[in-house]
Amino acid sequence: VQLVESGGGSVQVGGSLRLSCAASGHRFSSACMGWFRQAPGKERESVATIYDDSTYYHASVQGRFTISQDKAKNTVDLQMDRVSAEDTAVYICAAGGTFCDQYWSQGTQVTVS
Repeated sequence: VQLVESGGGSVQVGGSLRLSCAASGHRFSSACMGWFRQAPGKERESVATIYDDSTYYHASVQGRFTISQDKAKNTVDLQMDRVSAEDTAVYICAAGGTFCDQYWSQGTQVTVS
């Protein structure tokens, strides 16, 4: 199983960024997919997950970030709007398992300044 994300980079405060993650080797149409992040000196935290069309968002991103899944393409995206400096972190795509923690991507840096 491989998860490959794209779309990270630098963005200004208040701007938008979209992350995409493509899965291969297993179809996750009936499994959890999501995004985590880890900032320097902090623990990894769940940002948003989706499972059977039900979504979960961390309180700090509720109303600003939107997770979406394309079951046919086996992808999951994270639309990040009105970003703040506190959103700076390495963003990691995850899939499978009860808590979306079975498979992980390498991670992509998002820097907000």
